[in-house]
Amino acid sequence: MLKERIITLRELSNFGSVSGLNDQAVALVRQQQKTWEVAQKNYAMLLNAQTKTFKFGHFEIKVQHNPERIRSSAAKTDAKSIAGRACFLCLENLPPEQKGIMFRNKYLILTNPYPIFPFHLTISMLKHTPQRIGIFFPDMLDLSRELAGFSLLYNGPQSGASAPDHFHFQAGNKGFLPVETEVKILENRNEANVLFQNEKTTIIAAENYLRRFIVLSSSDESEIVRFFQCFYSILPARRGNEPMLNILCNYERGRWRVIVFPRERTRSSHFYQTGDKQVIVGPATVELGGVLVLPRYKDFLSVDCQIISEIYEEVTLSSSLFEQWLDISMDSIGK
Repeated sequence: MLKERIITLRELSNFGSVSGLNDQAVALVRQQQKTWEVAQKNYAMLLNAQTKTFKFGHFEIKVQHNPERIRSSAAKTDAKSIAGRACFLCLENLPPEQKGIMFRNKYLILTNPYPIFPFHLTISMLKHTPQRIGIFFPDMLDLSRELAGFSLLYNGPQSGASAPDHFHFQAGNKGFLPVETEVKILENRNEANVLFQNEKTTIIAAENYLRRFIVLSSSDESEIVRFFQCFYSILPARRGNEPMLNILCNYERGRWRVIVFPRERTRSSHFYQTGDKQVIVGPATVELGGVLVLPRYKDFLSVDCQIISEIYEEVTLSSSLFEQWLDISMDSIGK
């Protein structure tokens, strides 16, 4: 079954360079658009997707109308719903047309057929195992180094993952999310709240972005793993799941940049409203990265700065809890 899923380099070479994993992933998306009707249709629709930008002074939030993302935004991820459906990331349940690239005999790199990015990947573990980043964080770093043109995304089981029962990452074009550029500006202007710095690693905190996050930047893989695990271990677990968080990671010029968004809620109150007040949105890493995906056109038309502010403020960690998290984490690092 697995052998049938693996696409060959010869097949990929018809759609671009295959000199490295990054090139192979780009070629895979192109190949799937050509041979898989669902992917072809949805990537074509993405080219004409309506977007608009809301300015918040020193940062911006982009809004994308993307009807096909209703599957993710409105996905039921409670235990009963998960138990009642087949896992759509397991090999036996993938569509016949879907092919992938093996990564270290552990992950299958797939084209996401419901894209947000021009090149959108789903990277699923071959083994059906729950969505828990803890011991798999080093894999995220390795993947980001090999997929240098992409940013890696992780959605926690209660933080936007539509398949919390099957471990996976996503990846999309590096630089697509506004926060990636904004963090670089923050670093270059030396305006960030620097929590820690040595020759290899810098840790900063950002609070005035509607959502609060930390950025770990390092050229040392073992060091960034150690610091991440420290911050991760301080966040409280939720109802048997891991702590609520989203992660955005990329690799550039010999350094990793990992942005960690601690969470408070799975969805904002707007999702549970009725009638005209309801906004169908399932905030995940893409949204926290600055692209708010709205499947319904009515929501795309009616959303404004106030609604956007409320959505972000409700789902992310409050200022007081964020400060508490930083204080405890930094005390632990100091030891």
